Amino acid sequence: MTTIETERRVLNGQSELRVNRADDGSATIFGYAAVFDSLSDDLGGFRETIKRGAFRKSIAGGADVRALVGHDSSKILGRSSAGTLRVKEDRHGLSYEIDVPDTSAGRDIATSIERGDVSGSSFQFRTIEDRWRTVDGEEQRELVEVELIDVSPVTYPAYPATDVALRSLKTYQEKQEADANNEEYRGGIDMRRRKLGLEEIR
Repeated sequence: MTTIETERRVLNGQSELRVNRADDGSATIFGYAAVFDSLSDDLGGFRETIKRGAFRKSIAGGADVRALVGHDSSKILGRSSAGTLRVKEDRHGLSYEIDVPDTSAGRDIATSIERGDVSGSSFQFRTIEDRWRTVDGEEQRELVEVELIDVSPVTYPAYPATDVALRSLKTYQEKQEADANNEEYRGGIDMRRRKLGLEEIR
């Protein structure tokens, strides 16, 4: 059985990460874990965009998404099945709301966000469908559909590309090379057949 590996992407500067506190002292974290149709920085050999609707099936299918501090499963902030985490797609991207728990992890991250020490958001996912293309010599990947696993407020603004993405890039490049070689091969046959006055291959 093939295991589909997970990847992480960090949104920094566009995350709109903030904390709202109610009169009773409870806190809610609001943020965007991803934005649509925005070309990423270089992820280690390619850049990436997320297609609008990429999370739709996962969310509609009842994915039990967690909210964690820095993707640390020991520091859980909320969970969609418990109603303490709400994730949704809007026109901008993937938004989330977390009802901050009265735990050390919850209190610490809320304070760090309010102070501006933590300003990024990230999501962990498995790729269901992606598309590759070459634009002006640059490899670009579009995430078409993903399985959402967790969302996280994070400290650092970027992650290097994961092996699974690079393997997908390699597969795309190998197919491009095979297609080019096949075209050259077929072109050579066509030329030889024309010289012999034979009908072109169709």
